[in-house]
Amino acid sequence: LLALSDLELVAQSIIFIFAGYETTSTSLSFLMYELATHPDVQQKLQEEIDATFPNKAAPTYEALIQMEYLDMVLNETLRLYSIAGRLERVCKKDVEISGVFIPKGTVVMVPTFILHRDQNLWPEPEEFRPERFSRKNKDSINPYTYLPFGTGPRNCIGMRFAIMNMKLALVRVLQNFSFKPCKETQISLRINTRGIIQPEKPVVLKVEPRDGSVSGA
Repeated sequence: LLALSDLELVAQSIIFIFAGYETTSTSLSFLMYELATHPDVQQKLQEEIDATFPNKAAPTYEALIQMEYLDMVLNETLRLYSIAGRLERVCKKDVEISGVFIPKGTVVMVPTFILHRDQNLWPEPEEFRPERFSRKNKDSINPYTYLPFGTGPRNCIGMRFAIMNMKLALVRVLQNFSFKPCKETQISLRINTRGIIQPEKPVVLKVEPRDGSVSGA
């Protein structure tokens, strides 16, 4: 196997930062919106965070990867708001699937946004339900119906980095703050599905320190 050169390592590191910035921040915006509009989910997640990191202790990698409810909330957010609306792959050989012939070289588009909201695959797909991804339920999910980062050898190179980045940010924020809707909050959220999935307008929420005082919107 050939090792990456120093230049290639630097180039990949830059891609991690620039390709991951807007996608990660947008996903966190969607996540905070869902927590604000589902206070029971937010409270349960904060309880898990407080139990895992008492007295606002600094998060550790080992503890983060063991947090089941955090995983569930993040996965359900990425189902409702997949980072990209579609995946594209080039067929490498002639193949027939379910009676459809796909010639070599054909660009095949997988509509992930639609797939993630298909009522034939997800009961009440428009509802935010982290329990879909509980340890009891997630094994029943077909892996090819949930593709927030793609799949196979060409899946998102920054997947693990992005997931850990979002988990760390979420834990640190929810250790100190809670989120609620305010009069400027758009309910239901309208989404722009062209290119990167993002809200049509900025997500505006009320942020309250967990000591009880209000910090504003």
